[in-house]
Amino acid sequence: MAIEKVKEYFAEFGMADRVREFEVSSATVELAAQALNCEPCRIAKTLSFMVDGHAILIVAAGDAKIDNPKYKAQFGAKAKMLTPDEAQTLVGHGVGGVCPFAVNEGVTVYLDESLKRFETVFPACGSSNSAIELTTGELEKYSGYTAWVDVCKGWS
Repeated sequence: MAIEKVKEYFAEFGMADRVREFEVSSATVELAAQALNCEPCRIAKTLSFMVDGHAILIVAAGDAKIDNPKYKAQFGAKAKMLTPDEAQTLVGHGVGGVCPFAVNEGVTVYLDESLKRFETVFPACGSSNSAIELTTGELEKYSGYTAWVDVCKGWS
């Protein structure tokens, strides 16, 4: 299971105990915010796309939405989200638990500027009922991100 991969990954850094699992679903921004008792905007949702035949992940704030013109300017292609089967196969995590940790080889991770306004955020941990609280510095470190990008709209 993907959550076990993520826990093993965080165990390497002595952080496995920070992974939280819930009795309820955290598969959507709204459900995760309820499970964590936090504002939806602090959920760090991980969106999966196909660019030039490769899977990429964009981690964005819960209240942000992909801005198609910005996305196309950044990646040179129209935003094409992975199907649930593609996400599972290419990324290694199922929809509802996609996260930037312990992903398959060849997956590129980007962090969206919408996250920078928070001291800490809550990304999923490979399952539809898990999360971890990380500072943006920790998110940079543990996600293995390639770059910060500005491809979202709708957040303030």
